[in-house]
Amino acid sequence: MYDFIVVGAGPAGSRFARGAAERDRDVLVFEQGEIGRPLACSGHVSTDIWDYVPDSAHDELFQNEIYGARFHVGGPETDGEAFYKHESVSNAIDRVGLDKTLARTAVEAGADVRDHHTVTAVRERHDHVAVVVKGPSGTETHKARMVVGCDGPRSRVRSECDLPQPGEFLHGVLGFDSTPDHQDFVDVHLSVPKFFAWRIPRGDAGVEYGLAVAPSASVPDRFSAFCDAYGVDVSHRCSGAIPIGPPRRVTGRRSLLIGDAAAQTKPFTGGGILYGMRAADHAAREIDPEQPGTLGDYERAWRDDLSNEIRLGHWVRRAYSLPTPIQSLGLQALSGEIGVHMDRPSTLFSREQMRTLLSQSNR
Repeated sequence: MYDFIVVGAGPAGSRFARGAAERDRDVLVFEQGEIGRPLACSGHVSTDIWDYVPDSAHDELFQNEIYGARFHVGGPETDGEAFYKHESVSNAIDRVGLDKTLARTAVEAGADVRDHHTVTAVRERHDHVAVVVKGPSGTETHKARMVVGCDGPRSRVRSECDLPQPGEFLHGVLGFDSTPDHQDFVDVHLSVPKFFAWRIPRGDAGVEYGLAVAPSASVPDRFSAFCDAYGVDVSHRCSGAIPIGPPRRVTGRRSLLIGDAAAQTKPFTGGGILYGMRAADHAAREIDPEQPGTLGDYERAWRDDLSNEIRLGHWVRRAYSLPTPIQSLGLQALSGEIGVHMDRPSTLFSREQMRTLLSQSNR
């Protein structure tokens, strides 16, 4: 009998496994395929990421320093309005390497991490959960006091445990050009209906192109048109669902969701690496596997931490659908130096941002 069976060894799953193992819990982690693959997530993250990985992994994971973004209301031919800081805003990192690094830290903490194991069924019982998994040695059933769904937007744990769905799903597509690019600005295009497209320079690793829109048969064509506008022929395309809007609960009788499975993502970018790991820390700290009532402590803790940021993020996203002339005026008025943290929309109202705006207006 394990304390926790974790389904999914992405950032949220590995972070939880590490935290729980460090608290002397018996943790078993299953990953469907190779850890980190297939890639279905951008490698553009805030510099807070370095608080979650060993210092020794920095040089291996780091790809490029980003100081700001150019926002466009049209395609690559349009002039963008620059928003920037004089210090690093974010980094481009090796996204596959991040997953492998975090999984390794979970193993070093004492978790049992097994890749190439597909969970096919989860059954919540009165005093345990039974998890059926298909691996290299065949089909096995493992028992634990709790199951932790860190298995992405289309979570098997969520469906097996009858937990609510996220508010919506977007369809994200990524592609990569291998031409090195050490620019220190990303480009954001608000011309994609209800969301946006992006270009991220990744240093020697090349350039990442992506977009996210409501699911439809036209998504691949939209992405091809976006890349054609930049004059690039991308390779290594990948795509996946982006969950937006956490459901009313992410816990069951002996089950819980973390990360994309719980839609703990930024509504204005779709990114969820940092939010998922913050929620994972709350779960590892608050939940006692022998006391299911502590699942409520996890619900309260992660919502106290993230719900305000997610709510404000929805308001930021609404600006993406404003008429183009209004977007242009707003970008022109607000462009320049900023005092905002890319993971925390609440910093739009921070003293640092107010001081920055005032200094801009006095120039």
